[in-house]
Amino acid sequence: MGSTRMKSLLVAAFSLFVLGFSANVFSQKITPEHKGATEKFDPTTVILNHVQDAYEFHFFTVGNFHAVIHLPVILYSPQKGWSVFSSSRFGEEGTEKYEGYTLVDGKKIVPVQQGTTVYDFSLTRNVIQTFIAMALFIIVMLNIAKKYKKGQGVTSAPSGAQNFMEPIIIFLRDNIGKVNLGTRWEKYMPYLLSLFFFILINTLFGLLPGAANVTGNIAFTFILGIISLIVILCSTTGHFWKHILWPPDVPFLVKIILIPVELFGVFVIKPGALIIRLFANMISGHIVILAFISLIFIFSEMSKGIGISFSPFSILFIVFDYFIEILVAFIQAFIFTVLTAIFIGQGFEGSDHDVPHSDGAFL
Repeated sequence: MGSTRMKSLLVAAFSLFVLGFSANVFSQKITPEHKGATEKFDPTTVILNHVQDAYEFHFFTVGNFHAVIHLPVILYSPQKGWSVFSSSRFGEEGTEKYEGYTLVDGKKIVPVQQGTTVYDFSLTRNVIQTFIAMALFIIVMLNIAKKYKKGQGVTSAPSGAQNFMEPIIIFLRDNIGKVNLGTRWEKYMPYLLSLFFFILINTLFGLLPGAANVTGNIAFTFILGIISLIVILCSTTGHFWKHILWPPDVPFLVKIILIPVELFGVFVIKPGALIIRLFANMISGHIVILAFISLIFIFSEMSKGIGISFSPFSILFIVFDYFIEILVAFIQAFIFTVLTAIFIGQGFEGSDHDVPHSDGAFL
């Protein structure tokens, strides 16, 4: 019975997911210049509009009704001062002007008057969703910690969220912390666990219809990469920098070439691997899903019969890819965390983390 209900719930969720995205895609076909007329469908524009940041959460469109949550716009201009208003002031199509500002392509606010400088501090959907994910993460973890303080999960069996979180935490501790950080694993586990679950929660949120693809935003992954770089640099030892700045047992002319390469690897390649890997994998999954949805409209423009006939196949591919994206969410959170741990561990080169115990196992 429980399995049947779960299957029904999944089918309903996928149906809402497809309908939500399809409604959003369809709403892009009508423009204010051609009201009452249908434009040729542009999949590139539609896909980019969905994966980029915005000043609103747009869930679906039915006729003239738009299910939208407008977000606050916060602007500062040295010439005009502060301006705070709702993004709804730009109109349903985002083409209206308000307080001397206008919205370009629904993604960027620019001043109408030339020579005016504006700094945008708006709470976009990426920002709002990040705050929501962070709040959820803190609430869940504090509740779990409170249960452990009361002895639940220590002197008795864990319950609720503990059952789900504890195996993951133990897995990360044993396969990331202890393996790569040795005796210092406990010092870094709070950061590594926060990193893993923060990426995971934001990625799973991004799979909901109408939600923002936060981990598919290069600014988000850039900040995570920079934070990890700071932790990596603060964890290095003099022994590590000695090998970077003056590699031993290497001819002098080779050192001249090797030193810039090593520095480039520390400050660019390592954080770049973290930033680009997460960003590319997360945005590509959303693009694939949107591409399959777009194919329905592309074939419908050729022939309504072809579009209707192709729809079931497109939906099957979307459902399959959706399952893959859930798996990828866990995998990419794990990879980002394990690479961070490996880079931190490399800063301990020659220290106690790589000394084997009496049982022959490495810490």
